[in-house]
Amino acid sequence: MTQEFKEQGGASTMDPSWLRRWITSKLMTTMSSESRLNTQRQKFEAKRAKSNEPHLVEYFHQVEDGYSHLTAQILERFSKRYKVELACHLVSGVMDANAPEPDLLLKLSRYDSYQIAPHYGLEFAEHEAPLGLDLVQQASNILASLDDTQFVESVAKISAALWGGSKQHLLSLEKTLGVCDTSQTQQAVAKGNARRADLKHYSGAMLYYGGEWYWGVDRLCHLELRLMELGLDSESGQPPIIPRPMIELGPLVDDGRLTLEIYPSLRSPYTAIGFDQTVSMARALGINLSVRPILPMVMRGAPMTREKGKYILFDTGREGRAAGVQFGPCADPIGEPARRAYSLFGYAREQGKLVEFISSFLKCAWVDAVNMNNDKGMKIAVERAGLDWQHAKQIVGNTGWQEELETNRKAMYDMGLWGVPSYRLLDEEGSSLLALWGQDRLWLVSRKIQEHLKARKQ
Repeated sequence: MTQEFKEQGGASTMDPSWLRRWITSKLMTTMSSESRLNTQRQKFEAKRAKSNEPHLVEYFHQVEDGYSHLTAQILERFSKRYKVELACHLVSGVMDANAPEPDLLLKLSRYDSYQIAPHYGLEFAEHEAPLGLDLVQQASNILASLDDTQFVESVAKISAALWGGSKQHLLSLEKTLGVCDTSQTQQAVAKGNARRADLKHYSGAMLYYGGEWYWGVDRLCHLELRLMELGLDSESGQPPIIPRPMIELGPLVDDGRLTLEIYPSLRSPYTAIGFDQTVSMARALGINLSVRPILPMVMRGAPMTREKGKYILFDTGREGRAAGVQFGPCADPIGEPARRAYSLFGYAREQGKLVEFISSFLKCAWVDAVNMNNDKGMKIAVERAGLDWQHAKQIVGNTGWQEELETNRKAMYDMGLWGVPSYRLLDEEGSSLLALWGQDRLWLVSRKIQEHLKARKQ
């Protein structure tokens, strides 16, 4: 029976009709298209120039969010380097379908920011517990009293005092900068939330320019390169403020004592651009790779709003191009194609080709637009992986695989993660060295491996 999950402005269907699947696949391909992106950029700049409007970048700051604290530290440098106007908004965390796990997201923002900060030349102290509500309100009241110029100049100091837990420092900043009462701050946050919603997004630490969103320091390089191409860089020839970190494939190589767990989903665009990279990295560094698949989020009952879906597809195309990985055209594998593929995992594992089958399926769905909602399409995925279709077609569609995927999902949630692909790096004793979410953290995994191997040698 078809299950439907509510979506802002529509419904996301686990088992769509052939027509709806075709339409969704075409939209997925369009949203991630580089030609569409370039056309939109040209139209935007032509309209902006004709109207004699400035190059306006908007920033959305969520006070208690770890990623916003990192972004606050580069905001003034960004403003001085690029010839743009910077408008700043206070926003709250999202409590709707765009963020089904808001508490986990805030916790992850603290852990993740602590891990990546030193690699970006930024500061972030380890924070196990959430920030005190009184300090969050105090910092918010100061920020709400500032105009855009003051915000850019002061947000790093205010954020440092907040995350340093210094009420006295915040009181000193109040005297220097001014302060709003709580009701005025609430109005400022509501205004920021409304602006963010009008622009069709939902997260904190976001930068917006010309129809595109950039999530904090992790996506700042995309915005910087765009502004450089427009001739807006006052330090022409210099590297970006936050260069894209690269995956390190040496110099040290493991002897098979480390294990990297990957939690992939067959309907995840981010998994599609990161899976082969993960496999290649594990092989190059000599570590074991443990593949622990889970059901797609929508098939687990989680909502997927249009805003979130569009951003993910756009961002996947952008991230794929930056990594030199092809993405699109797409054939949405939601529902039956995914279930049929999962039913073959046991067979693929027995043949020692589980990695090859996952890679083949992802390429068929997300690069070659192969419709795997029928035997013809599934045969292509199976045979590309070096498996026997005559055997596979006898078992495709069987049940019994669900328990393994649910076990994997619970293990992932126990790590405080819920999105895919997620990763956990285990040492020789099976203890966790690192647990993070996203293919855009492979560079950090590779550096953690090098760090551990160096320590082992000493």
